Order: sequence, then C-alpha cells, then structure tokens
Amino acid sequence: MSAKTQVLSLYRRSLKLSLDWAVHRYIWRGQALYIRSLFEANRHVSEPRQQRAIMNEAMDLLEKWKHPDPYRPPTAPGGSKYERNLVAPILDPPPPMHL
Repeated sequence: MSAKTQVLSLYRRSLKLSLDWAVHRYIWRGQALYIRSLFEANRHVSEPRQQRAIMNEAMDLLEKWKHPDPYRPPTAPGGSKYERNLVAPILDPPPPMHL
C-alpha cells in the first residue's frame, strides 16, 4: 500500500473516531477542521522514515483515544440497539397498582 493511501485511510479513521466522541455535528465539525490542520502541517514531509514515524505515532494516538462503545448503525453486525431517528417502541402499559 502506498504512503498516500495509508495517510488517507488514517485521516478517514481519525474523522470517524472523532465522530464517535462528538455529541452534535457542529461540535464534530470543529474537531474535523482541527484534524485536517494536523494532517496539513505534516504534508511537506517526504522522507519515508519520517512519514512512517508520524504515521505510527498517529496510529498509537487513535488506539489510545478509541471510544469504548462506538456508535454503529443498527443494520450493521453488532449494531447499536436503537437508531437515532426512530420513534420509541410502543410497550404495554404497566399493570395497575393497588395501594
């Protein structure tokens, strides 16, 4: 795999990870811009050893900041229990209590 595809994969994984932690999309947008600036700061690096070192450091950071319970679409294997925009299921009313 070429360095460019590895960097693109790493960038995409970092954006998805930040989306797991963000509660609202407008908060995530600020984080996405910050992540983009970090990648742009290392854009000029052309030496393969430096590139590998930077990518290994970024992968370690992604592993460190991985969300313990990431959001997965309900239709995906092992998906989250509820979809965000579905109505709550209708349950039977509780039995009457006699006090």
